[in-house]
Amino acid sequence: MNIRHARNEDAAQIAEIYNYYITSTHHTFETEPLAASDMTARIEDVSSGYPFLVAEKDGEVLGYAFAVQFKLRDAYEHSAEVSIYVKNEAKQKGIGTRLYDQLFKELGETLTHAIVAGIAMPNDASIAFHEKLGFKKVAHFREVGYKLGRWIDVGYWELMPGA
Repeated sequence: MNIRHARNEDAAQIAEIYNYYITSTHHTFETEPLAASDMTARIEDVSSGYPFLVAEKDGEVLGYAFAVQFKLRDAYEHSAEVSIYVKNEAKQKGIGTRLYDQLFKELGETLTHAIVAGIAMPNDASIAFHEKLGFKKVAHFREVGYKLGRWIDVGYWELMPGA
C-alpha cells in the first residue's frame, strides 16, 4: 500500500468512499452525494495549503485523510482540523493509522501547533482510533446536527503533537 498526495484523477474513487458515509451514516453532516467534479474542487482547494493524502494499492484508493485550517480567523492559523475516511470494506487493516501517521508527519513540518478532530456521535470505533493515536476529548456539543431522522451530538478531540 502506498500513501501519497491525492491527485485530481483520484476524485471519483474518493467521492465514492465519501458518498457511502454521506448516504449511509451520520459520520458526516453532508446529506447529498458528491460528484467527482465536486471532489476535484475540494482536493485542489485543500492541497493549496494542507496535505490531502490517499492510501492506494494497485490503483485502488482505499482511504483518504486531509487537514484544513481549524477555523478561518487568522489567530487559528496554527490549528488544523483533520478528517479521515476509509473504504467501508477496508476498515481495521491499518489504513487509517498509516494515513494519519503521514498526515501528522507533514503537518509537523509546518507551524501546526494543535490538531483537532470532530466526531459525530455515537462512533465508538472513531473515538477508539483517535484516542489510540493520542487525541484527548476536549468538547461535546449536544444535538447540533440532524440527519437520518435523529439529532446527533458532536465531540471534539485534540492532539498537541509537540506537547
